[in-house]
Amino acid sequence: MTVSPALVEAVRVRLARAGVEPSAAQVAVALRAERAVYGDAEILAVARALCADLIGAGPLEPLLAAPDVTDVLVNGPREVWVDDGDGLRRTPITLPDDAAVRRLAQRLAAAAGRRLDDASPYVDARLPGGVRLHAVLPPIASDGTCVSLRLPPRRTYTLDDLVTAGAIPPQAVAVLHAIVTARLAFLVTGGTGTGKTTLLSALLSLSAPGERLLLVEDSAELRPAHPHVVRLESRPANLEGAGGVALRDLVRQALRMRPDRVVVGEVRGAEVVDLLAALNTGHEGGCGTLHANAAADVPARLEALACAAGLSREAVHSQLAAALDVVVHLTRSRLDGRRRVSEICLLTRDPHGLVSAHPALTFAHNGTCAEGPAYQALMSAIADRSDPLPEVGRPR
Repeated sequence: MTVSPALVEAVRVRLARAGVEPSAAQVAVALRAERAVYGDAEILAVARALCADLIGAGPLEPLLAAPDVTDVLVNGPREVWVDDGDGLRRTPITLPDDAAVRRLAQRLAAAAGRRLDDASPYVDARLPGGVRLHAVLPPIASDGTCVSLRLPPRRTYTLDDLVTAGAIPPQAVAVLHAIVTARLAFLVTGGTGTGKTTLLSALLSLSAPGERLLLVEDSAELRPAHPHVVRLESRPANLEGAGGVALRDLVRQALRMRPDRVVVGEVRGAEVVDLLAALNTGHEGGCGTLHANAAADVPARLEALACAAGLSREAVHSQLAAALDVVVHLTRSRLDGRRRVSEICLLTRDPHGLVSAHPALTFAHNGTCAEGPAYQALMSAIADRSDPLPEVGRPR
């Protein structure tokens, strides 16, 4: 049923003046006051439209409810984009004007307990239900209010699911399984939207049932299928600048909670220092995600983060050499938007003391697999940590 925007607006005004929630009963009262006669179906339709517009995501609700959508992006009132796994595409959905987009952004920010106005023109928050919100108001956003919504995974994908979807080449499954089983420390890397969190959740699901997983995240997105998971989530400071809890604080707390694996959902700041220290003090099997354009860039990216946190370059590479073993790198095709594993690399230290990433397995767009110079070293590292030796098939 199509609901008249004018009628919805009239009912909204009446409910706002009365200070009541947009329930079906209150909507029926407001409709009678408008001298409109509607049946139950029409009343429920108006109530749903009001709830979406007053306390939900308004016209974006159908997009957020779609099963394959991962991102909803609003670039002003006339541009609403969506990513449903095949890259970004523009939708026919529009909003009346920029004031409507601003109200939507402020309503969502308020639902997350955050402030969004001229004095605080941007917000990064997690909504109830796990949706990640980012919004920017004019004049910071010069073309109009921008809203970015990142949806959490609807379910946990297994490695077999990711193989079926084309994200993991079949030749990589045994190697990835062996890396987790052997408790090698690893990072899942890639650009924005390449599926790092999805792959990390799938890999964590392979952990032994008796292991205790400590997940440290800015926003709770990891959903491993595992019986013993403890989640810690950071918290921004309040308007007075107090009460903030950073990832670095949570990594330290996680180390006191008897973890078998310490997992940092996204390494992007000073928490890298505590993570490297943890992995150097007997906490094997730790892992996380990291934004990087290529696997070869990972050491430099970690160096930049750790040096900014106060470590010297030499100390960073010494810690890195002893802490991390493997990089699993993801890319996204520019042609069809498909996400896939492109490389599995081994981190090794050269005679000068610097750590670099050396390819062990490389996967082409057509699914073919090639051994890299570090393949045998990776197999040796897995064998050294495994009992019994896992059956790891060589690529064909």
